Amino acid sequence: MTKEINNEPFVIKTKTLIDELKAVCASYGLGNDGNEFKIISQIFLYKFLNDKFAFEVKKVRPELAKIEDWESELANLDDNAYQMLRYQMSDSTAFLLPHQLISNLFERQNDPDFAKTVDDTLMDIAATNNDLFAVKTEDGQKIRLFDRITEFVSSKRDAFAKALFNKLVIFNFENIMGEGFDFFSTIFEYLIKDYNSDAGGKYAEYYTPHAVSKIIANILVPEPVSNKTCYDPSAGSGTLLMNLAHAIGQDKCTVYSQDISQKSSNLLRLNLVLNNLVHSIENVVQGNTMTDPYHRKDGELRTFDFIVSNPPFKLDFSDDVETLKKKENKERFFAGVPNVPNKAKDKMAIYTLFLQHIMYSLNDTGKAAIVVPTGFITAQSGIDKKIREKMIESKMLAGVVSMPSNIFATTGTNVSIVFLDKENKEDVVLIDASNLGTTVKDGKNQKTLLSDAEEDQIIETFTDKTEVEDFSVVVKYDDIKAKNYSLSAGQYFEIKIEYVDITAEEFDAKLKGFESNLEQLFAESSKLEKMINKNIKQLNYE
Repeated sequence: MTKEINNEPFVIKTKTLIDELKAVCASYGLGNDGNEFKIISQIFLYKFLNDKFAFEVKKVRPELAKIEDWESELANLDDNAYQMLRYQMSDSTAFLLPHQLISNLFERQNDPDFAKTVDDTLMDIAATNNDLFAVKTEDGQKIRLFDRITEFVSSKRDAFAKALFNKLVIFNFENIMGEGFDFFSTIFEYLIKDYNSDAGGKYAEYYTPHAVSKIIANILVPEPVSNKTCYDPSAGSGTLLMNLAHAIGQDKCTVYSQDISQKSSNLLRLNLVLNNLVHSIENVVQGNTMTDPYHRKDGELRTFDFIVSNPPFKLDFSDDVETLKKKENKERFFAGVPNVPNKAKDKMAIYTLFLQHIMYSLNDTGKAAIVVPTGFITAQSGIDKKIREKMIESKMLAGVVSMPSNIFATTGTNVSIVFLDKENKEDVVLIDASNLGTTVKDGKNQKTLLSDAEEDQIIETFTDKTEVEDFSVVVKYDDIKAKNYSLSAGQYFEIKIEYVDITAEEFDAKLKGFESNLEQLFAESSKLEKMINKNIKQLNYE
C-alpha cells in the first residue's frame, strides 16, 4: 500500500504525458486514426529508451549525474570511450549517440526540415539496435523498432514534430527506472487502453483483465521456480505473459510468443521493454500460430514449461481449413478442426484449435492456463468433449475456475479458466466463482470487478485444493468420467435435503390441515363447474 501511495505522483505524471501526446495527435487530425497508436506507442518507447540510456550511462559514469548539462560532457568523449559504454551498460539498454538524444533534438527544433531530422534519427536508432529490439515475422523478416512517424501526418510535419518534443521534455523516467511491475503494468494498460479493444475488426486483440491475469499467474506459480520457458500462442499485448513472468521473476524466465497481429506484436515489444524483458524480444513472432507455428527446437515444435492464453473464441479461419487438416497436423489437432458455419464463417470456434495446440506444446512437466467460453466445460459432443476426454485420460487436467459474468466488459460470453498440469496426480479442483464480484458500469457495458480478497479466495482455494460449500469441489478423474466429462463444479455439489423433526400429533394435525384445505378447494371447484355449465347453456346464436 505504501508503495502505491509513493508511486502515485509518478503515475499521474506519466499518464499526463500520454494524454498530452494523444492531444497533439488529435490536434493534427489523427484522433481515432489507425496510425495514432503507432505514433503514441513509438514516441513513448523512444522517450523510455532515451531516459533508460541516461539512467544507465550515469551508473557507468557517476560523475555525469552531478553535471546539469551531462549530454554535452558525454558528447566530448572520444569515439573509443563512447563505444566502450555499449559494453559497460546493461544488455537491455538501447545504445544512443549524442545527437540522437531527446535533449539534442529539442535544441534543434527550429532547424529546417526538423520532422525529417526526427524521422532519420529514429530510423538510425532502429538500425543500430535492430538485433536487440526487432520483432520477427514467421518467414524471418525483422520488424524495425520505429517507423517514420511524422510521415503519418499529411501537412505541417515540422510543427507536429516540435509539438511532440515539447511534451517529451517535461517529464523524466530516470527517477522511476527502478520501479517494478505494478507501476509499469499500470502505465502500459493506460497507454494502450484506446487501441486494444474488441472493436478492432477481424483480428481484434482482446485485453485480459487484471483479475484473470493475477489468478492465472498465482495458481501456475505457487512457489519459486527458475530457468523456465513461458509461451503464449495468441499473446495479444502480452498481459498474461507479463503477469506470469513477474510471478516467476523477469531474470528467471524466457518469454516466447506468436500472434497474427503486427499491432499486437509491437505492443508486446513495448510491454517487454517496460518490464525488463528485453532479452525475450527475439522470441516475439508475428504470424499465424495455427497454420505456421514458429517456435521449434531440433526440427520439432518446441515445448514449454508454462503456457498461458486468452485465445480468440471465434474467427473466420475458413481459408486455412485444408492446411489445418493436413497429415502433419493430425497429431497436433487430435480432436479435429471445427466446422465452418455456412452462414457465419466468423463464428468458427477456433479456440478449440488453440486448446489442442497448447496441449501438444506442453513439455513433460508443463503447466498451462487457458481462458475458454464456459460452454466448453459441459458440451456433450463434438470437439469440445473430445478435448476434455483427452485431458482426463492423459491426467493433465488440474482444475477449472468458472468466472463471474461480465468479467470481460467487452463480451457477454461467460468464461472459465482451464488449468493443465502434466504432473497432476489425481485430484482435480473445480471452482464456481460465478457469484463473486461487484457489478459496475463501464461505458455502455456492465463489468464485474473482483476484490483483492475474492481473487485471493480463488487462488488459495485452488492451490490448497480445499472444498468450500457451493463454491469448490475436489474430485477424482473417475468422478469426472462418471459425470460424462463435465467440468462444471455445480454438477458435483452435494444436494442437501433439510429434515425437520416433528411429533406424531404434529404430523396428524398437519395432515388434517392439508385434507381440510383440499376439501375446500374441491368444493370451490364444484361450484365453478356448475356455474360454467349453466352459463354455457344460456349462450345463443345471434
